[in-house]
Amino acid sequence: MKRVFLIGYMGAGKTTLGKAFARALGLTFVDLDWYLEERFHKTVRQLFSERGEEGFRELERRMLHEAAEFENVVISVGGGTPCFFDNMEYMNEVGETVFLDVDIQVLFRRLKVAKQQRPLLDGKSDEELLAFIREALDKRLPHYSKAKHTFNGERLEDRRQIQQSVERLKELLNL
Repeated sequence: MKRVFLIGYMGAGKTTLGKAFARALGLTFVDLDWYLEERFHKTVRQLFSERGEEGFRELERRMLHEAAEFENVVISVGGGTPCFFDNMEYMNEVGETVFLDVDIQVLFRRLKVAKQQRPLLDGKSDEELLAFIREALDKRLPHYSKAKHTFNGERLEDRRQIQQSVERLKELLNL
């Protein structure tokens, strides 16, 4: 049985790599945010707004435990998921955890073009966006660093790079 959790900051490529990696190994892919939205028929933004951060994080924790019951699965978790409760320890206990490490300038470039789709980033100037990313990473890196594996997620810009990254990740995990 295989269970792989991809963790990292928004824009790190968890969904991009996760989908390709799962497809290459014949595994199921679960994006935890999408899973939440499907189960509750509401967007993450709506759930966060209705329940507040504490209520949302508790719901997220429950859905993480539910999705982690699946076998032969690659799970991409939200950027904040590893930072709450015992989520990081739990993921380490039940599967392989991979931190997608991406340079702050690469994250900035990726997120700059996707600001409108991400409520936390919408309306921020370039300087504000860079400061926001830097501050969030400073808080989250101690949690991300608890992953069993660290993987450079910077080369996910085209199909060839994604395929090469899938092969590198397979080697890293001995799969």
